[in-house]
Amino acid sequence: ETAKSAPAASTTPAAATTNTPGKGKRSKDSASTSSKESGDAMSTLEETIGKPLRGVYNSPIAKIIRIVAAVAFVVQTYTYTREFFSFSYSFAEQTSQPQIVFKGQLRDGRTITVNDYVESYEWLRDNTPEDARIMAWWDYGYQITGIANRTSVADGNTWNLEHIALIGRALTSSEKKAHKIVRHLADYVLVWAGGGGDDLAKSPHIARIGTSVYHDICPNDPLCRGFGFYDQQRTPTPSMAASLLYKMVMHNHAPDVTVDDTLFKEVYSSKYGKVRIFKVLKVSKKSKKWVADPANRKCDRPGSWYCPGQYPPDLPGPPETFRQLNYDEANKD
Repeated sequence: ETAKSAPAASTTPAAATTNTPGKGKRSKDSASTSSKESGDAMSTLEETIGKPLRGVYNSPIAKIIRIVAAVAFVVQTYTYTREFFSFSYSFAEQTSQPQIVFKGQLRDGRTITVNDYVESYEWLRDNTPEDARIMAWWDYGYQITGIANRTSVADGNTWNLEHIALIGRALTSSEKKAHKIVRHLADYVLVWAGGGGDDLAKSPHIARIGTSVYHDICPNDPLCRGFGFYDQQRTPTPSMAASLLYKMVMHNHAPDVTVDDTLFKEVYSSKYGKVRIFKVLKVSKKSKKWVADPANRKCDRPGSWYCPGQYPPDLPGPPETFRQLNYDEANKD
């Protein structure tokens, strides 16, 4: 029984072994056939496309075209490289100058040094009382403090949007409306004029920041498209023409544009017209005294240097459109 069962046990492996070589042979034959077909296809492709393309590429006309293209590429590269280096040199020269002192060119071709901004701050230092308060857009606050040694109503520490918006409200309002605000905060108003990056160029941003808190500046117009100019000649829109900012920048420079001399008086205009300074008339002595009183300073602790200012009580309150900002809630969002 043992001898009979042994061959039976080996029957299945033997059968399996005899089938495997046949399968391998068929697989090799199939792969060989596929490879031969691919080679034939490549040969056909080479004959129908490759040789004609090489013939065209090596033809006399193609060689001429390649030479012309190469020459054109070299010429264009040289031209653009020269322009790039010329622009880079010019840009480097422009950006290497201090922001408030720079070179300019007069119409007769003479090169000059424009020092209007520094001279204006020095004028404030030498011709105004030490306790004078200067209102200007916040961009120039640190310059006023550092060079003129005078108190600026706003500077680059713009953490308080409501305060910056109040400055924007004063500058974009009509003279009488603006004066009701300014007389409680400042003794002088300084504006940048003379084109380029002057305050009129910044006026859309000034208005937008103001109207983000005081919506009556640009009613139903959050981008303040109605506060600006109609054309490149700076033809003002009605709201722009009525604003304190426009009146001060264009005072006696545009037809029929003057500042109300019962509210503001021009006391300084720089050599090249880049800066204008106006004295605020009818300043509220009561408000100025209140602000100067140390007892009214809101410090984080006694004797601290950190004392956020408070507005004098007589400063006109915000209109109904005013939106009080909650910074804690805003940070949560």
